[in-house]
Amino acid sequence: MNQQYPSALLEKAVNEFSKLPGIGRKTAMRLVLHLLRQDVTTVEAFGNSIITLKKEVKYCKVCHNISDTEVCAICSNPRRDPETICVVETIRDVMAVEATQQFKGLYHVLGGVISPMDGVGPGDLQIGSLVERVSQGNVKEVILALSTTMEGDTTNFYIYRKLENLNVQLSVIARGISVGDELEYTDEITLGRSIINRTVFTGKV
Repeated sequence: MNQQYPSALLEKAVNEFSKLPGIGRKTAMRLVLHLLRQDVTTVEAFGNSIITLKKEVKYCKVCHNISDTEVCAICSNPRRDPETICVVETIRDVMAVEATQQFKGLYHVLGGVISPMDGVGPGDLQIGSLVERVSQGNVKEVILALSTTMEGDTTNFYIYRKLENLNVQLSVIARGISVGDELEYTDEITLGRSIINRTVFTGKV
């Protein structure tokens, strides 16, 4: 046991919390001590919610968004426009676009972007299932709403090459978002305008 910790159990808990993204050891210590001050019922509810999430959460078999059911609430909503698909990197990006209340179509979550430096290739992403959705012939427009980074642009171009012969319009969100920005950190007004003011994607990066 590290001598700065009065308890090996405390140290173990701090170590686990500090593995979370953005959580340093000082923050982890504050969180653990906060939980220690709560009653057992509260802490058990907290722990059980995480365990239940991991064991029972599903991924939509259509768009790959997080869901409680085989098909998510967005894909199964008859009021959504099935002819328009917004392609995003992550589930957080779905939440960001939904918060703008400017998009009424469906989504497709890639699970990241092509990044050879990080060992991520097209086969590691949900690009094949996107091509399959579009090839069914019901989709009229695919909006590429990826981060305005080199990796995002590379992924845009790859998708463009995969879809260019499938009689579907490809659009890219307007560059009201600064180059290098990630979608989830963009304010709702800017992101909403970028969706509305999208432009045709020509395949040029």
